[in-house]
Amino acid sequence: MPTPAAAPPLVLRNGRLPGSDEIVDTLIVDGRVRRLGYLGQAAAGIRSVDLEERWLIPGLWDNHVHFSQWAQTNQRLDLTGASSAAAVAALVAGWAPGVGSGETLVGFGFRDGLWPDAPSRALLDAAAGTVPVVLISGDLHACWLNSAALARHGHPEHPTGLLREEDCFAVVRALAEVPDTVMDAWADSAARVAASRGVVGIVDLEMNWNLATWQRRIQGGTDALRVEFGVYTQHLERAIALGLRSGAGIAETGGLLTVGPYKVITDGSLNTRTAYCVDEYPGLEGQPGSHGQLNVPPEELLTHLARAVAAGLRPAVHAIGDRANALALDAFEQLGCPGSIEHAQLLAPGDVARFARLGVVASVQPEHALDDRDVADRYWAGRTDRAFVLKSLLDAGVTLALGSDAPVAPLDPWVGIAAAVGRTRDGREPWHAEQSVSRQAALAASARGRHRVLVGDVADLAVCEIDPFVASVPDLRRMPVAATLLAGRFTHTAL
Repeated sequence: MPTPAAAPPLVLRNGRLPGSDEIVDTLIVDGRVRRLGYLGQAAAGIRSVDLEERWLIPGLWDNHVHFSQWAQTNQRLDLTGASSAAAVAALVAGWAPGVGSGETLVGFGFRDGLWPDAPSRALLDAAAGTVPVVLISGDLHACWLNSAALARHGHPEHPTGLLREEDCFAVVRALAEVPDTVMDAWADSAARVAASRGVVGIVDLEMNWNLATWQRRIQGGTDALRVEFGVYTQHLERAIALGLRSGAGIAETGGLLTVGPYKVITDGSLNTRTAYCVDEYPGLEGQPGSHGQLNVPPEELLTHLARAVAAGLRPAVHAIGDRANALALDAFEQLGCPGSIEHAQLLAPGDVARFARLGVVASVQPEHALDDRDVADRYWAGRTDRAFVLKSLLDAGVTLALGSDAPVAPLDPWVGIAAAVGRTRDGREPWHAEQSVSRQAALAASARGRHRVLVGDVADLAVCEIDPFVASVPDLRRMPVAATLLAGRFTHTAL
């Protein structure tokens, strides 16, 4: 991992390490932890900061985000609480009069899997008239448009206005075409908010060409986070021509920007009923797409992955349904290469062991289990004992990497840690509590395998007000973060 330009030497005094009452000092030199323990008087010119017995932990990563979309979320109509299509239409009707001429009303967060009524273009037409409306589902795999927006985005004759998978992705990409100065300001603000939650790095899997985007942002002063950027199939040949290899640093970004994985989306999502499954979805039996949607056939997946691997790009394969996960594992097995499966929500019997045997990382988003529990109970009835199986994966020796999939869930690793540990939210009974993981395991999966600060570590650190090893699940979710450091440089401090 490239190291950003190191800050001057620093001593963090009177800190604690999780699970211990021992008070330690931490010496940071050249961006690394050089000593832990009682240090006595610091040499002249070395800055000291008193942690006042707060807890020092490794800095946190969000291993799966869509950062530009997350940065845009605050600018969009919030649909997360809507329980029906009619309720969404009422929200749209309230916002539409404030939309400027030529602008699009954009909303985010609807989840229609359990609605009593169906989305329709007519419903949005009645709510917004000629104002173009694009509503993005909470799982990012569907968009609901009115007639004006359908015409603008090339689907004037679409019967329902509900676009799924690639049709949806094309609309989302078009919405991201905000002026750079505006988007970069939103991104900088979002990065600083992330740093205030102890985040030191993200894996950005936005679908656009992220190399140029992040070079511009970092050179423009956005320096609160490390960024690993993903590459999609539409940009694969461009990345290969530039010689990009996963793990390689990008020059003139102060060590902050690194080439990430090659991302392929092989199926859809649960709420959109496009996750590709062995069993049919209830209510869709015998219909086209009753098993979900396979976006990339196995032979095409193998061709793409082989091309990327040969060029030094690590695969990250989106797979949610059990059949999609099995096909992704088949591809990894045929290629004999490392990589990750993103989401891994529903696994066939025996595929947990295949993850371990093949050395495939399970890049998972624990908060999705709580968002989707009721939808899963309906559409994956009788199979939820093998959904979001974090503990089974850990027990088998599989490496977990926790993320949010922001904006699907908040870009806040403490939310994911709490979900992984407690399997509950909002006072409900834990959902499949047998799949809960320990606090230490959840922290390590959010901190690149580290659950404790060690001498020699890069000084990417966070300072907590509560010991994460003993905190309650509600306290984990709200964890107060007093400071965050990147290579010994403060990116957030409330000390």
